[in-house]
Amino acid sequence: MQHIAFIGLGNMGGPMAINLVKSGYAVRGFDLSPEALAHFAEHGGNAVRSVAEAVDGADTIISMLPAGKHVAALYQGSEGLFTTLPQGTLVIDCSTIDAQTARDVGRVAEHSGLCFIDAPVSGGTAGAAAGTLTFMVGGDAANVDAARPLLSAMGKRIFHAGDIGAGQIAKACNNMLLGILMAGTAEALAMGVKNGLDPAVLSEIMASSSGRNWALELYNPWPGVMDNVPASHGYQGGFMSELMLKDLGLAEEMALHSHAANPLGALARSLYEQHVAAGNGKLDFSSILQQFRR
Repeated sequence: MQHIAFIGLGNMGGPMAINLVKSGYAVRGFDLSPEALAHFAEHGGNAVRSVAEAVDGADTIISMLPAGKHVAALYQGSEGLFTTLPQGTLVIDCSTIDAQTARDVGRVAEHSGLCFIDAPVSGGTAGAAAGTLTFMVGGDAANVDAARPLLSAMGKRIFHAGDIGAGQIAKACNNMLLGILMAGTAEALAMGVKNGLDPAVLSEIMASSSGRNWALELYNPWPGVMDNVPASHGYQGGFMSELMLKDLGLAEEMALHSHAANPLGALARSLYEQHVAAGNGKLDFSSILQQFRR
């Protein structure tokens, strides 16, 4: 049986690791949160007390961490995992981080004889729980193929975007567009309602017309229009606004380094920055609607 170490059992990593357990893999999981460890254990996972215990004897390491600095600290340096892992170990980083950090970590992994891919995800907490995530993967094709069975246990779509770091580039582009679309959808709905339209009727009209987009069809930001989305549950759950702000910041940083135009992404970042500063960081990112309802 393939043994997996899963580092980071938060809102995304926890459900992903549990889906691996459900698929029959032996998974040791570690997180700094006792609550996360307990939840993982309740669902059949082997919750351990340290990273060292998690990776001992593991064939594959999977990480889902908050930021690039955490990924670099886990793997690099004199105390990083790359100094102790056996050659040939498959390392899958599913964190959303900047592409340069992913490349740097990947380069050190390759020099250590390890097989590294970056594989950030799209689909949110609901997709993580349902096992329907989309993986955007960067790395050598052979390493991507080796990871496919594991990724398939956690998601439904796997895209090989290119070399190491390409997964992070694809994720940054996707989430920048998502932030722009959500802000634009919220603005349009708020304007229509202020002019007397029913938000459900307006949503149906735009979803059937040239304004059609994912937010209107599957993740409507107006409370009560859709039952199964955070907007109808006090904007709880889903993808937190502070994480959207983080991803828009990564996109803006990437645009700066590559001299790419980023006016709409920068505007979306400014809107989410104001929204988070107003105390809404833990609310789902569709709560940006509140910026336009005032």
